[in-house]
Amino acid sequence: MSSMRPGNQSSMSEFLLLGLPINPGHQGMFFALFLGMYLTTVLGNLLIILLIKLDYRLHTPMYFFLSHLAFSDISLSSVTVPKMLLNMHTQQPSIPYVGCICQLHFFTLFGGLDNFLLAVMAYDRYVAICHPLHYTTIMREGLCALLVAGSWIISSGSALLHTILLVRLSFCANNVITHFFCDLTVLLKLSCSDISLNELVLFAEGGVFSVLPLAIIFGSYIRIGTIILKAPSTKKLLKAFSTCGSHFFVVSLFYGTLVGVYLLSSSWDSKHIIASVMYSIVTPMLNPFIYTLRNRDIKQALECLSIGLKKLICQ
Repeated sequence: MSSMRPGNQSSMSEFLLLGLPINPGHQGMFFALFLGMYLTTVLGNLLIILLIKLDYRLHTPMYFFLSHLAFSDISLSSVTVPKMLLNMHTQQPSIPYVGCICQLHFFTLFGGLDNFLLAVMAYDRYVAICHPLHYTTIMREGLCALLVAGSWIISSGSALLHTILLVRLSFCANNVITHFFCDLTVLLKLSCSDISLNELVLFAEGGVFSVLPLAIIFGSYIRIGTIILKAPSTKKLLKAFSTCGSHFFVVSLFYGTLVGVYLLSSSWDSKHIIASVMYSIVTPMLNPFIYTLRNRDIKQALECLSIGLKKLICQ
């Protein structure tokens, strides 16, 4: 299945994705598992988007951001999981060069978008708790649209930059990707070109775009905690939990699993693969459950939708 042409080549027509390190005898079981997880991700997040669209009570900044997060989660999973499932089913792990580059581009885009949207939602929760009287004034429609647009623009620019820098590289020998999707760090290792500029951009831009959202998230929650501890009361704690609970769980899941994987796993390759599974498959699947089970407004909207569907069916 080699895609190399004779001689010293600077390009190749396809890569080979080794996929997850799964025993061949367990392929069918894991195929069913990941297919179920993917369908749950898509249907759960589509339900969140539908509820926010239909229920006027959810036309607030928090749910506006949530609808974009749900869309980003669907997209992030759709970039990698269908191809992984296809490879598991057909036992043909090849991916065209163009398809690999596209997969890398959109994974970088939606991964970055998730990161920035979580930061934007943390800022929204900070304003709701620390400046409740001015919430509607601060979180006006124009600012919300600007924050989401900024998240899209920065994520798209970052993904485009990495893609442009990657396509200028040559791949001369090994075309085997030890991952279940076209990951940037793995592709850089396969290149026979000078990757110093790619590594410099990856380190500099990755550092800024990783630290900035984390700083906003931690800063927001530290400020919220400080405000609550100044005059602690059961009422304030309950309000903070109802306002921030779902988002806090999602942030903890998104970043906590990554930290846990890198601390507990001994092999770098296994760390990278497990972490990728967690933030590209598991977390997007669990987000709808977290927001549905722990959010009163979403549960009420879900009940109204259920009643409306029953009336429509009975007519």
